[in-house]
Amino acid sequence: MTDTADTLNSLLAARHSCRAFLPDQVPVDTIRDVIRMAGRAPSWCNAQPWQALITQGPETDRFRTGLQDAVKAGPPAPDLPWPDSYPGVHGDRRRTCGYQLYEAVGIARADRAGRAAQSARNFALFDAPHVAILHSEAALGPYGALDCGGFLMTFLLAAEAHGLGTIAQASVAAYPNFIRAHFGLPETRLVLCAISFGYADTSHPANRFRTERAGIGDILDLRG
Repeated sequence: MTDTADTLNSLLAARHSCRAFLPDQVPVDTIRDVIRMAGRAPSWCNAQPWQALITQGPETDRFRTGLQDAVKAGPPAPDLPWPDSYPGVHGDRRRTCGYQLYEAVGIARADRAGRAAQSARNFALFDAPHVAILHSEAALGPYGALDCGGFLMTFLLAAEAHGLGTIAQASVAAYPNFIRAHFGLPETRLVLCAISFGYADTSHPANRFRTERAGIGDILDLRG
């Protein structure tokens, strides 16, 4: 591989979902650089439908508290419907990921209370000092959301390149009405996901496991 390809491959291999953060704030210049890099993502007709609302300092804590209250107050109601099911190998991979996490943090598979408590850590943003809310104009529909997926991945890699830990969270985006009201976003904005980020607590057991990846034979269908 070329040096450039090797660098990208290293970033892809190093990136993982961080589930425990240090309290240190990320410098604003670093945040701006991550966003600048993420903004290079491609989009249909160059529409660039993404916007990232990012919190820092007391604003993160205020959002964290409000989010936990919203979770207690009512069921999730995401702007984009969740999957109806995870059939076949997709469900297998999902379960394996969960089991790896529970094993890493010492939660038995039969410990429903422990599993629920770990799941609730999502709404504490895993103690991250920052959260990014990724949102898009509703009129752009699923293709706008698809474009934002490119922004999301580029954000995660840019953050990794800056030595930051990240975790993309659909669970947080499942409370879009609270999020829009909390931040004063108009009803025309689709809340797509959250990204909790900061400096990873590398000593925490939740950050010590890595998920498996499908082999190229499971992905590639090369014709001709």
